[in-house]
Amino acid sequence: MSEFEHLDVVIVGAGLSGIGAACRLEETNPESTYAILEARDAIGGTWDLFRYPGVRSDSDMFTLSYPFRPWTRRESMADGAHIRDYIRETAAETGVEKQVRFGTRVIGAQWSTAEARWTVRVANAAGEQTLTCGFLYVCSGYYDYAEGHQPRWEGLEEFGGTLVHPQFWPDDLDYDGKRVVVIGSGATAVTLVPSMTERAAHVTMLQRSPSYVVEQPWRDPFADLARRVLPAGVAHTVSRTKNMLLAQGFYQLCRRRPEIAKRLLRAGILRRLPDTALVDEHFTPHYDPWDQRLCVVPGGDFLRAVKAGTASIVTDHIERFTPTGIRLRSGREIEADVVVSATGLRLLALGGITFEVDGAPVDLADTVAYRGFMLTGVPNLALCVGYVNASWTLRSDLTSQYVCRVLRHMRDRGLDVVTAPAPPTPQRRPLLDLTSGYVQRSMDAFPKQGTGGAWLVRQNYVLDRIAAARADLGSELHYARAAQPVSS
Repeated sequence: MSEFEHLDVVIVGAGLSGIGAACRLEETNPESTYAILEARDAIGGTWDLFRYPGVRSDSDMFTLSYPFRPWTRRESMADGAHIRDYIRETAAETGVEKQVRFGTRVIGAQWSTAEARWTVRVANAAGEQTLTCGFLYVCSGYYDYAEGHQPRWEGLEEFGGTLVHPQFWPDDLDYDGKRVVVIGSGATAVTLVPSMTERAAHVTMLQRSPSYVVEQPWRDPFADLARRVLPAGVAHTVSRTKNMLLAQGFYQLCRRRPEIAKRLLRAGILRRLPDTALVDEHFTPHYDPWDQRLCVVPGGDFLRAVKAGTASIVTDHIERFTPTGIRLRSGREIEADVVVSATGLRLLALGGITFEVDGAPVDLADTVAYRGFMLTGVPNLALCVGYVNASWTLRSDLTSQYVCRVLRHMRDRGLDVVTAPAPPTPQRRPLLDLTSGYVQRSMDAFPKQGTGGAWLVRQNYVLDRIAAARADLGSELHYARAAQPVSS
């Protein structure tokens, strides 16, 4: 990489979002020069990072996959390896894999209004280097890949067993015939528990409080039928639309009629575990559905493991670790050889990149997202954040289409600078509207959203799709030419 290399666009991250963004850029702006900067050594992002037993998506693959490349496997719910393969195959088939620069972590970016370009500082095997670009698109998601959330439990240094975090799963972990405790109640925990029962003597899920659990089939009979009677592309679109509408409909039910949603979710658990006392104690949260994410259980494997007795649930607080296990606040002690700390993730705003605009540091917490993809006061920068209540790709693809429309508008008119306008009212809301601990711990460092119009970050793909079709990006955004001649 030359110190003075200039590109039209730099995409940060080669995961689901970054590869999708590059595909859209190739499709709509094939004349643009670009590179995908990936800090790790492989394509796949989250789906390459997480390697714990049973890792899988909690979104169906007809909505998680790209609309321009249909999901062809039979499973509607897929494991991490198949999702990783899908992303890599997409990158290879479209040729965008050639634009990925591995082992290249973006450290900081400085914007010059006079030159209408970003100077991007990166760290790689050769040390720290720089390049410049006209537009910077951050598709790094919002997880901290370097560190997960790890509570500090009293007595942990006394524990004689093995403690692991799912984000950094050791390949050589031996849990055959051992007693395993999985601490947590979220998507990772309900995935790990049934997967580890195949080899462990027993697996206990230790949760501080319950989460809502909902079962979904591994395969979608509607999609299977659609594939038999319709062309592949049409079948994919029909299945994608059906799943998106059902998911959005249930989300709206949860938010508007939570008591009805609670009864439906409870009935679903009771069909698998017809023990009201068990359901009351371990499957009845003290919050409304979708205040936090629902835990999707493909094929009911977690519930079947509990019913079979190979797994159990304990709802209590940890008092301390002991040499042989965990002592709870109730006085009970759970013996354990292996403890898995599925206690959540750490969030990281825009990949931890530091930004400056004309020499002034940017405090991301002071910015507001416009249509969920640009930040007020920060020119020629876009971020990609998916839905919290539906497949990530539904919004990430809309975002990439927005970015490509803006780039095309600028190219066609000889413009160099684009900036999002500030919202008309001062009220602000968190960017991610969830009460989950992993969200609340980090939201103060993230950009905000407004309370209406183009500054409201909805969790509704149908409304977002309509809004995207109607959006006049040429008049809504502020454009300008560079004050100095731009040279490459």
